[in-house]
Amino acid sequence: LFRVPVMEAMLVAAVTATVSFAMIYFSNDCQPLGQDNTEEYSLQLFCADGEYNSMATAFFNTPERSVRSLFHNPPGSYNPLTLGVFTLAYFVLAVWTYGLTVSAGVFIPSLLIGAAWGRLFGILLSTITSSQSIWADPGKYALIGAAAQLGGIVRMTLSLTVILVEATGSVTYGFPIMLVLITAKIVGDYFIEGLYDVHIKLQSVPFLHWEAPPTSHWLTAREVMSSPVTCFNRVEKVGRIVDVLSNTSTNHNGFPVVPGKICGLILRSQLIVLLKHKVFVERASSRLSHRKLQLKDFRDAYPRFPPIQSIHVSQDERECMMDLTEFMNPTPYTVPQETSLPRVFKLFRALGLRHLVVVDNENGVVGLVTRKDLARYHLGKDGLEELHLAQT
Repeated sequence: LFRVPVMEAMLVAAVTATVSFAMIYFSNDCQPLGQDNTEEYSLQLFCADGEYNSMATAFFNTPERSVRSLFHNPPGSYNPLTLGVFTLAYFVLAVWTYGLTVSAGVFIPSLLIGAAWGRLFGILLSTITSSQSIWADPGKYALIGAAAQLGGIVRMTLSLTVILVEATGSVTYGFPIMLVLITAKIVGDYFIEGLYDVHIKLQSVPFLHWEAPPTSHWLTAREVMSSPVTCFNRVEKVGRIVDVLSNTSTNHNGFPVVPGKICGLILRSQLIVLLKHKVFVERASSRLSHRKLQLKDFRDAYPRFPPIQSIHVSQDERECMMDLTEFMNPTPYTVPQETSLPRVFKLFRALGLRHLVVVDNENGVVGLVTRKDLARYHLGKDGLEELHLAQT
């Protein structure tokens, strides 16, 4: 399984190198070096002395430097055919590369693609006009094109406007950039969701949107909760705790504490720390006086708590008892069974909850609502749809 991603990455790298060298070899776009040598990192390749290959400069420079060149190079630095072929090839290669199982971003490549076709649009616009003078710098169109391309992919508006204004060092282009980004978002949302939203669905990440689905008002906590719920007593046997945490068929991270009625909630991470430090006694009537945990003990294990498989518990220790009263959350958030899904959704969003206990009229635990239980409901073309979410 490990060889397939590696071979795919090698194939993409080989195809990218082949396409790049082929385009540079057949390109005849040789630009003269100016007196001030505005092209800082020019590449001559097959051009004559005193000239540089525009296609090679765009391909072999880093994307950041290529974007800067498209923004700031003077008019006439690029041939329209060169920019058109470069934009098309770079777009296809960028889409293919972004799908690899490697750490690759989409931010800078999107800026480069947008800057290329934006500058191309500026060149063509000045060509078709009757005036011989260039009434608009193609670099400004490159800036607007970069904003439109990136905004249409990631669907960012205000934050991306601030980023691009900071990058240009001037607020002069703030309004046109914001106008372009809003237009790109509206047009993009008409066809499909943003790239990050698509990846959230592909990876089955339990992501909560700002509001509950509009047609989910008829759903209640009873329909969305996970049931039955694994619960612990105030004083629980160590062996049962280890068995529950070691059960591979469940991935519960929160466990209600119930001596009949709900009296608290304890997390898997807390139980692991307690087992690691062996905070238990031989008999339920014994008092825990020889071992006191501090908050630092829990903070030191955060955020990478050790797995339960790494904690050794002997057969004699399995018969010991653990008092959860001192370590559980004695006031967990609870809702009745008839609570509507939008209300449960608002509680999760407003309070940043991870677990919400569902109780009956006698305050007994009947279910547990987690983020995954809420995130699997999505408004699709045919109404409210239930999605498949990742198990981890």
